[in-house]
Amino acid sequence: MDVRIGVIHTMKEIEVELDNDTDRDALKQRIDEVLADDDRTLWLTDKSGREIAIPSARVAYIELGKSDVDRRIGFSA
Repeated sequence: MDVRIGVIHTMKEIEVELDNDTDRDALKQRIDEVLADDDRTLWLTDKSGREIAIPSARVAYIELGKSDVDRRIGFSA
C-alpha cells in the first residue's frame, strides 16, 4: 500500500510504501486518532523496515493508494 502525505508550507510530499498486507481500515483509524491531536506524531514503518515520523500538526493531507504493482510506466497513445 502506498501512502502519500502532504506537509503544510511545502510543495513536497512524503511517500511511504507499506507492506501489501497492511490493514487499510486499521491504518485509517490510527491516522484519525493521531490527527485528532496536534501534539501527536504519526509513525509509519515502510516495506524496508524504516520508521518515518510525521508530526500531526504539519500534515496537510494523507492519500492512501494501491501498491506500485498496479502503476503503469511509460507512455500510451
